[in-house]
Amino acid sequence: MSTSVLFDLDGTLSDSAPGILGSLEFAFDELGLPWVDEVTARSLLGPPFWHSLPPLVGASRVDEVVEVYRQHYVEDGGMFNTRRYDGVMEVLTALSDAGYRLAVATSKPEIHAVRILTHLGITTFFERICGDTLDGQRGSKAMVVGEVLSRLGRPDPESVLMVGDRSHDVLGAAAHGVRCAGALWGYGTVEELTAAGALRLCERPGEVLELLGVGR
Repeated sequence: MSTSVLFDLDGTLSDSAPGILGSLEFAFDELGLPWVDEVTARSLLGPPFWHSLPPLVGASRVDEVVEVYRQHYVEDGGMFNTRRYDGVMEVLTALSDAGYRLAVATSKPEIHAVRILTHLGITTFFERICGDTLDGQRGSKAMVVGEVLSRLGRPDPESVLMVGDRSHDVLGAAAHGVRCAGALWGYGTVEELTAAGALRLCERPGEVLELLGVGR
C-alpha cells in the first residue's frame, strides 16, 4: 500500500507551458536561433533542458540558451505565468488529510520550484520539495527521485507512488523501484506513458485518489 506520493511539478501540479515556452522562445530569439514548431515545443515541457536542447541548438550552446532563458523566466517573472490544475488542491488536501507523506520531484531547479509552489499556494502540503541544482548536477529524473527518497528517509519503494505526465517521470521512478501513475491532464500522451510502463493512466487529478482508494 502506498503511503508516500511524489508529484512532478510542470504538467502535473500546474500548467506552466505559457511561462516556460514564452521564456524559451525569448531566449531563442535573443540568440538568433529559429524557434521550433508546436509539436517540438510541447516535447520540451518536462524533460531537463540538458537532455532536450542539444539536438535543437547544439551541445555547445545549451548553457547560453539556459542562461538567457532564466533571465526571462526568473528575473522577468515568466515562472509565475502558470496556474494550478483544476482538482489538484482537492487531491492534495484529501491525501494530506488521509495521512499520506507528500513530496515534489521536479527536473526544474529546486530554488525555482519552491518559489513557484509558494506562488501556487500549495507549499505547505509537501514534506520535501526536490529539484535539480542550477548547474544540472541532478540532471535526470532518476537522480531527482533518488534525492527526494533519501530526504524522506528511504521508504520502501512499494510504499511510494510517483505521479507525473512524461515518460521520464515513469522511468525515473522505475529506476528506484517506484511505480508511477501517468497524468494525462499534462503534456504527455497515452502512447508515451504506456510505452514507459505507467502503472495507470489518469485523465484527471481525482483519479489519483481513486487509484489509492482515498475517499471511498
